[in-house]
Amino acid sequence: MNVESVGKTVEEALEAALKELNLTKEEVDYTVLVEPKKGFLGFGKKEAKILVTPKVEKVSVAAEKAEAAEETLKDKIVSFGEKTVDSAGSALRAVGEKANELDEKQKAFNDRVKDKWNDAVDSVKESGDKVKSAVNEKVETANAVTAAVKNTLSERKNKRAAAEPAKEFIVDDAVVDEAKDFLAKIFKAMKIEVMMEKFVNKKDGCVVLKLHGDDMGILIGKHGQTLDSLQYLTNLVANKNTENRVHIVIDVENYRERRAETLTRLAKRLADKVKKNGERIVLEPMNPHERKIIHTALQNDNKITTLSEGSEPYRKVVIELKK
Repeated sequence: MNVESVGKTVEEALEAALKELNLTKEEVDYTVLVEPKKGFLGFGKKEAKILVTPKVEKVSVAAEKAEAAEETLKDKIVSFGEKTVDSAGSALRAVGEKANELDEKQKAFNDRVKDKWNDAVDSVKESGDKVKSAVNEKVETANAVTAAVKNTLSERKNKRAAAEPAKEFIVDDAVVDEAKDFLAKIFKAMKIEVMMEKFVNKKDGCVVLKLHGDDMGILIGKHGQTLDSLQYLTNLVANKNTENRVHIVIDVENYRERRAETLTRLAKRLADKVKKNGERIVLEPMNPHERKIIHTALQNDNKITTLSEGSEPYRKVVIELKK
């Protein structure tokens, strides 16, 4: 078998071919097909290429030895096979008989296991039905008890509600009249005509005096500051000589309701900005009533929290992300 081999040098190509043929240098002849060239700057470079041919005498001898060894091995195998075939046949027959015996035993065992399994399944099913029935009975009893308890509690609650008269706040009319007289004097001094309406909240006893007239903006002021001051002074004057304090709220053309809606929208818009940017926002100073509107508007937001900072009358609401 001829082999072509390449390498950087003729010696390297020859060494590779000898390795492939598993021969020594003395057992082959070789012819250089291409002389190696180093080239210049990477151009014109060539590797050595040779043709290697095993010497006929050595190959023939090796082949004859291999053939003789092969024949000897065949003879030994045939001899061994003839001697062992009978004993192997006997062994195989014995194995087959043993396998049949084991197969029968396995089938019998499987049948016993199957019977035991079916008996166990029937037993578990019967027990499960009993447990299920008992649980359902307990659940029905528990539901009946729960319903009875609810009915009893509801009846007691209704009886207490019927027995206890609804609490109503009694408003001291003298305090309200004092407030009206004070406001009337203020409006007269300001030379404006104002109509006053009185509303009473029976739940907390708060009295709302709604003011109507022309050019009422002067009573509101920037962000309701004038209105808050007027309300503060009115409460001081009206309640100075009474023990039954009355909380008086002054409103001009439903300004407080509109202001509450504006503050609610502002709170939600600023909360969205805080959630987007992650930076806290501090609002301008507000009175306690307006700060409460901000807190209430955002109290159910899972990502936002509000707090008040500073001292009156410069106390401010802060909106920030929950930590």
